[in-house]
Amino acid sequence: MAIIQHLENLRPQFLKGERIEAEHFRYLFNYPRLWQVAIALMATVAVVPLICVTVFDYRVTQHALKSEILLRTSRLASNTKRSIAFFLEARKSALDFIVHDNDPEALRDTARLKEILVDLDNGFGGFVDLGVIDDQGRQVTYVGPYRLAGKDYSPQAWFQEVVEQGIHISDVFLGYRKLPHLVIAVKYPLAKGSFYVLRATIDTEPFNHILSELEVSGSGDAFLINRDGIIQTPTRSSGNVFEKAPLPVPTYSAHTEVYETRAANGAPLIVGYAYIPSTQFILMIVKKTDQVMQAWYATRIDFISFLVVSIAVILTVILAVATYLVNSVYLTDRKRLMTLHAQEYASKLASIGRLAAGVAHEINNPLAIINEKAGLMKDLLLMKKAQQNEDRLLKESDAIISSVERCGTITKRLLSFARHMDTSRKTISLPELMEEVLGFLGKEAEYRNIEVTVDIPDNIPTLYTDRGKLQQIFLNIINNAFAAMEDGGQLTLKASRVDPDHVTVSIQDTGCGISPNDLKQIYDPFFSTKTRTGGTGLGLSITYGLVGEIGGQIEVDSQVGEGTCFKVKLPLRIEEKGEAQECA
Repeated sequence: MAIIQHLENLRPQFLKGERIEAEHFRYLFNYPRLWQVAIALMATVAVVPLICVTVFDYRVTQHALKSEILLRTSRLASNTKRSIAFFLEARKSALDFIVHDNDPEALRDTARLKEILVDLDNGFGGFVDLGVIDDQGRQVTYVGPYRLAGKDYSPQAWFQEVVEQGIHISDVFLGYRKLPHLVIAVKYPLAKGSFYVLRATIDTEPFNHILSELEVSGSGDAFLINRDGIIQTPTRSSGNVFEKAPLPVPTYSAHTEVYETRAANGAPLIVGYAYIPSTQFILMIVKKTDQVMQAWYATRIDFISFLVVSIAVILTVILAVATYLVNSVYLTDRKRLMTLHAQEYASKLASIGRLAAGVAHEINNPLAIINEKAGLMKDLLLMKKAQQNEDRLLKESDAIISSVERCGTITKRLLSFARHMDTSRKTISLPELMEEVLGFLGKEAEYRNIEVTVDIPDNIPTLYTDRGKLQQIFLNIINNAFAAMEDGGQLTLKASRVDPDHVTVSIQDTGCGISPNDLKQIYDPFFSTKTRTGGTGLGLSITYGLVGEIGGQIEVDSQVGEGTCFKVKLPLRIEEKGEAQECA
């Protein structure tokens, strides 16, 4: 409970349901909306650039790291390609040297050929046997662990390749030995178009050792395939020797290439490859992207954590600042509304004072007549000629009675106006209401020679609305019209029915008019063009609020030097508060 109470204390005042009692100006006080807009704008300005920078940095870092991985894969493939090419080139060069360093007869000597095999195996390693093959494809001399002397190779494709190209480096195959091996054969031409071929079998163990010793990150794999996609060397996870490789044969390129692809199970892979020159071999370096990117994934978590924490801090600060600022505006407006209430009250008192002065003037005139006539009757009675002046006395008595009735009417009208200042809704006749309002201003119009024309057709229905507010609306507008006109002006009041549910009352004067710039501000509190002559700037602001409270609309059209026309659109009926609550 203590925590809840503490949180409730932190809640800004404008969200606690406290309502500012300023119905005339309620359109000014949408603080929750202001609060939300302030938070949204500040959050957008602060968070969006942060997100953009983080995303940009995220992508740049990811791209840089991936580029580094691709570069390392390419470098590894290039270095391994050179190692394998050197391995094969060294053995091919050794055979070339043997062919050119020994005459054909020496190579046909089994003992000599055996010495050469021992020297090759000791110097290079991996040599299994040697054989000399004549131009007919027959192996005339052989040294090694197998019985291959006299074997005919003429039908085989490799022999035809040696004859045509002078050299042959085979794929890894099983052959007669039933063990993985490869063959290097070189051709040595003799006189009269004859030739012989020196053929060596190479064990793949040293060959495989080069690849097995590679450190391929990300549980990677390094192996050879031939151009048919058949695996030539053992692999870690890509299949067995002589099986079809799980990846397609890459496009030929004289340079090392790296590309990204996916395994059969959908896992992303980084593949580097290189074609080994003068062979059928293709070096494949395969890395699992998810594993080589582990360092990036850890960095990515740091990025996201930084972004989340930063956004949380920014939003917290924005929430606090926006709440403080809007709350300050709210408290300031509360103080301003106290001033508005005081000014409004003073304006009402001024209106009542003006009405009281008019009423006093109206009452004083008949009272003066009463006083005069009563004095005359007294004089007549004192002259003791009452019988002779009976008709005159009756006439004077009628004048006294008429004046007293006039005073009574004026007093009742004043009391009626005062009563209707309270909020109430009644059935109202628009002509009677206009006559009642104009009754307070009749003497001023007569004194200033202002012609007042009222045009309310008989088909205008009665209104069910707030009488006091409607009186104040028209009284304020007509007062403003009188103030805008010189003596001898003209005021026209017209009523018309615009639709089945509304009537419109237009109040047209021939005053000085309102400039376009001032026309935009006439409903703002304290805006007035008559501040030097006692204007408070609250009349039209209050009027705007009153029109809204009774469900109406107000429009204004004005031309400088020609006059102003206010149009008030009124509903024929507005609901009582009790009725609205029952319906709810």
